Amino acid sequence: MNKKEEHKINYSIRDFNVRLVGDNVENGIIETKQAIYLAKSMGLDLVEISPAKNGNPPITKILDYNKFLYEQKKNYKDQKKKQKQKQSELKEIRMTPNTDEHDFNFKLNHAIKFLKENNKVLVSVFFKGREITYKNKGQIILLKFADDLKEYGIVENMPILQGKKMQITIKPKK
Repeated sequence: MNKKEEHKINYSIRDFNVRLVGDNVENGIIETKQAIYLAKSMGLDLVEISPAKNGNPPITKILDYNKFLYEQKKNYKDQKKKQKQKQSELKEIRMTPNTDEHDFNFKLNHAIKFLKENNKVLVSVFFKGREITYKNKGQIILLKFADDLKEYGIVENMPILQGKKMQITIKPKK
């Protein structure tokens, strides 16, 4: 079967009997030739929805096949779109304990933008050389950052020192 023809339609259905289901037809098991004739008389196609299993005839439906494919494609795109919306990324913002007020505000605006886009923000303060002795400076910067973002996000965990960097994670408010 080629990509376009995902389901068997009309004369490509090789079974002798089919189970016919649908709105404008009498549901039940009938001969394939009779089902195709019924579909053609209505100006539609006989489409195999589910193949034959364990001696049961395949389940078929009378419908416009092109419209059916269009609806399936549309539903697939909608599902994919919803799936993309649910995914959120972790965006990182890096600073040092000596970050200036202007740089701090610049990075704060980026964090606000990330949180509005429904992404988590990981804020890191890196200590270089002997700056590690000023851990409290880094902690103060991170807590001030979290306090300025309290209307946009919620702090997931408090500042944690890992090696030469201190981190805090902020998730967006729902």
